[in-house]
Amino acid sequence: MEKAKISSIQFFLLLFMFELGTAVVVSQGAEAKKDSWLSILLGLSTGIILFLVYYRLFRYHPSLPLTAYARKIFGTYIGWIVGLMYTVFFLYISARNVREFSEVLITATMPEIPLLVVIILFVLTMCYVLYLGIEVFARTAEILGIFLILVGIIGNLFVYLTGTVDLNNLKPVLEYGWKPVLETTFYPPLVVVFPFGEAFVFAMLFPYLNRVKAVKKVGIASLIVSGLILSYMAALNIAVLGVSEVERSPFPLLATVGKINFLEFIQRLDALVVMTLLITVFLKAGIYLYASVIGMVDLFRLKNHQQMILPAGLILVFLSVAIAEDFAEHSEEGFTTFISYFSAPLLIILPFVMLIIAFIRHRFTK
Repeated sequence: MEKAKISSIQFFLLLFMFELGTAVVVSQGAEAKKDSWLSILLGLSTGIILFLVYYRLFRYHPSLPLTAYARKIFGTYIGWIVGLMYTVFFLYISARNVREFSEVLITATMPEIPLLVVIILFVLTMCYVLYLGIEVFARTAEILGIFLILVGIIGNLFVYLTGTVDLNNLKPVLEYGWKPVLETTFYPPLVVVFPFGEAFVFAMLFPYLNRVKAVKKVGIASLIVSGLILSYMAALNIAVLGVSEVERSPFPLLATVGKINFLEFIQRLDALVVMTLLITVFLKAGIYLYASVIGMVDLFRLKNHQQMILPAGLILVFLSVAIAEDFAEHSEEGFTTFISYFSAPLLIILPFVMLIIAFIRHRFTK
């Protein structure tokens, strides 16, 4: 691992914008209809429990990334395979995020630009910042975080000034009972995994933090803030668009901002959504890419991460393009097969297994 340190505020902003990612744009928890905001809150509560599991694993091995302490827990050979699984998994999710951003950008602003061009430019920019190191990437998050907050305030202000918010669209609460909310959250664990369970990727970054004791407090605070914002955005989309339109729209936030028409002068603020997504996906996909590269360096015992940035970036471009024929197929694959058969085992089940084994090993060592 490179010799670098991340401050607590940088960690807070990285995790905060990582959690927003593409979740702020897509219709998260839509199966719960009017109660999607409640489903997100339930997912947040479970996500905090998962984060405590991730934190406890880190405390058992405070100087090692995930791929290294997997070998300590499972043994050299099985642990190496587990580390490789996570390395490939992180790279694949990074590709999914890049593809989603590219689809939104082309849909909203530049329909004539080829998908491959957008993906290549985005990945090259990401690779350049990561080549400079994780400290540069973290400082970039500080600057972009302030800009993101300003964009969010401006966008919400114009939505309310336009007068399109109708709170009656949110009533009645729990119209169909708790069953749809619980099924949306836990079966399959869609809202739990995306985005809260994805915080497991920070197990690759925890050793970089300059204040190890602040990981739990800062991490949970960041999860709560991002979860509340996602819940609020889900409620706002329903209040503006109504349930039926939210279910039909692949990007509800884009449709919500499209309703802005202030004094027949301020209109078509789709660029605000694109800028929001640009910032959050740049950081989220970048964190996944960096975690994958660090995993490669650790598993194959390379000298530094810089020699693997460009090869990993090329693989990322290929995966982003080849991942699906169109966005409909991409979404269907992500919200069904990928969550159930890959994300849930790797982000929920396996960390619990690792914690149990690490706990038993720790007790026997004592």
